[in-house]
Amino acid sequence: METSTMLMLATALAVLGFFLVIAFALLRIDPLLEAIGGRGDSYLAKLRLGLRAIERETSHLPVAVPRINNGLGDLAGGLMTVDATLGEAYSSLLAQEGAPQ
Repeated sequence: METSTMLMLATALAVLGFFLVIAFALLRIDPLLEAIGGRGDSYLAKLRLGLRAIERETSHLPVAVPRINNGLGDLAGGLMTVDATLGEAYSSLLAQEGAPQ
């Protein structure tokens, strides 16, 4: 036999061996993959349902959050005014008592 023919046969056998190894590995992991996501009661199906429920429950947030942020900004402004007023009242009380500020 020629060298090129022997190399061609060796390559064909190597490719065949490679595909046999892949087929064997796929047959071994198929039951595991089936348990993870192949059936309706699998972990993947349960995860998908849970994520869909979260998506449904939080779908209103993109609309509501800007309004909440605006309300909290107004509240922060009001609290800063209250803080300034209380600071002035405290300073006035200290001045009435004659204590140094």
